[in-house]
Amino acid sequence: MIDAPDIMLTLVNVRKLLVVICANALFLSQTGFANGDFQGSTHLMPFDEGSQNYSKAKGDDAISQLQELIDNNKTKLHFSEEHGYLDSVLARLNIPKASQVLVFSRTSFQRERISPTTPRALYFNDDVYLGYIPGSPLLEISTADPKLGGVFYTLNQRADLKPKFTRQDQCLDCHASARSMGVPGHLLRSLKTDATGSPELSSSISEVNHRTPFEDRWGGWYVTGTHGDQVHRGNLIGEAAFAKQEKTPNYLGNLTDLRQFSDLSHYPQESSDIVALLVLEHQTHMHNFIARLRYESEQKLAAYGHINYVTNIATAFLKYMLFTEEAPLKSAVAGNTTFAKDFATLGPFDSKGRSLRQFNLQTRLFKYPCSYLIYSKSFDALPPRMKDYVYRRLHDILTGEDQSKEFSDIPRKTRREIFEILVETKKNLPEYWKN
Repeated sequence: MIDAPDIMLTLVNVRKLLVVICANALFLSQTGFANGDFQGSTHLMPFDEGSQNYSKAKGDDAISQLQELIDNNKTKLHFSEEHGYLDSVLARLNIPKASQVLVFSRTSFQRERISPTTPRALYFNDDVYLGYIPGSPLLEISTADPKLGGVFYTLNQRADLKPKFTRQDQCLDCHASARSMGVPGHLLRSLKTDATGSPELSSSISEVNHRTPFEDRWGGWYVTGTHGDQVHRGNLIGEAAFAKQEKTPNYLGNLTDLRQFSDLSHYPQESSDIVALLVLEHQTHMHNFIARLRYESEQKLAAYGHINYVTNIATAFLKYMLFTEEAPLKSAVAGNTTFAKDFATLGPFDSKGRSLRQFNLQTRLFKYPCSYLIYSKSFDALPPRMKDYVYRRLHDILTGEDQSKEFSDIPRKTRREIFEILVETKKNLPEYWKN
């Protein structure tokens, strides 16, 4: 273990390295999947100016709320010799251990601790992402703050009566860039690595989300579960592994056991569930999109008093929310943990037992393709004028009044089902939805 001052010194030292990595990857991100959003979606927003004032604003996220409970002696975190505070934080924030996914590409500021034998584990729920490496002196946490977007923290892995989550705005060197839609946000990448896990940036897919072709996903990640004859980049370490897959497709695909790569007994799970990865990829970009839409709307309202200049962004947002450009699954996908079952039980459900969290996993991710993050605090915190606009457009798309070509491929039956689910499960819908 090391003291907090030593941690901060380490963070400062690696900051320069992260700036170099971000700069090298910037061109790739500007020419990658981010351009599928809207023109200018990679431009950096002035999120630290005016009323938005990111760096000075107090967070209103799950971590700041948990810290307040700790400070007021209303809850405690329990420290274990095996995982430190990990198990306790996961329990307090209702983050399932089955959400664990493993990344071995050395892209975190703790890159020197990451390798194919010691991957970084990520855990998540709808609002929080947590990174853990066995033996590391700290946990990494990021949240989706309803008003700020991504907010980043570390927690010292040392027993303390009142452990302290420390906000780390220097993470914005990479986490507020073209790859995160120009706002404080979250990043998922797919990269080839060498045998040590060091990434080859020239091979980077700098922003992975539900539109990314299956074959381009998960470079630098472990993947467990089955996916038929679909090929992906997961579980491939070093040039030789990629070359072998060219000759023998999927030779490291459809794995349910990772023991050939690493001893994972020091992690809460010994898996990196493929369904959790699919959900994570959708969710991180959706969080970024909500934050971008909020910042854009607030800026234009302050400058002009209306949102006329951001309706194109709202249209792109609705396209993503309704999965209109989702990369299709060509074979059935199944995880090897309880993640899919547990996630689907979270609801909310309508009177017919339907939910936006129900999976398809045969040809697409969800049975009813509308993002479950419509229930999130971040969505509800959109400026009222923008939220009203989104609700009106969504209503018209689902009822068929809006015949825009961007949404023409959504089947009529699917539109009706999504509409019925939302009417029964989404609180505070405008009254015209119910009429």
